[in-house]
Amino acid sequence: MAESTASRIVEVSEIAWQKVLPGILAKPLWSDTATKRRAQLTRFEPGSKLNNHRHDGDEILYVIEGAITDEFGTVTAGNVGYRPNGCVHSVTSTNGATVFAVITGEVAPVKDGEQGPASKVIKLNEIAWVEALPGIKQKPIFNDKETHRRLVLARFEPGAKLGRHRHVGDEIVFVLEGSNADESGELVVGNMNYRPNGCTHTVSSVNGATALAFVTGTVEPA
Repeated sequence: MAESTASRIVEVSEIAWQKVLPGILAKPLWSDTATKRRAQLTRFEPGSKLNNHRHDGDEILYVIEGAITDEFGTVTAGNVGYRPNGCVHSVTSTNGATVFAVITGEVAPVKDGEQGPASKVIKLNEIAWVEALPGIKQKPIFNDKETHRRLVLARFEPGAKLGRHRHVGDEIVFVLEGSNADESGELVVGNMNYRPNGCTHTVSSVNGATALAFVTGTVEPA
């Protein structure tokens, strides 16, 4: 049976926290073995630490609350961190944090003295809003042309609507405020929506919404 191309809402509150390390919990929200990608929510308790490790693949994250720190800087609430392929670092949180992340590949232990490319802190208040469509603005946060991946912060004004379109590639959406809806239902704050390759739908917001969109590939009219 062919896999469904319908978008699907992930009810985050219905997923149990799993202990990853002392003081660190995670909610696995979505994964795809073919592309070695996954989305998860991670909670750092105050004083917790991820020991030195290497990213075999990359990670892009948004800090929902609190702050996390590595050797290259601190990502505070409302901002984004990017860990490129090969990045070697440790992560701490003095007062705790909740983080939404999309991860490609795995993490691995490192040898003494091993180094890699630095992680990056992306401050969203330094990125200008761009008019994307009537009633919809975007902040372009990250764009990897080689893998056709990008991350945007999208803002829907009340009553805004995306007309019917098809995803050539997939999209992961995490709502930060307000809500929007498509044929699968209403996507509210704190929940995630996965739009698989071939998904054809419309998106609208009655009262407005702000959401993170992790897009692979493109979209086309349907």
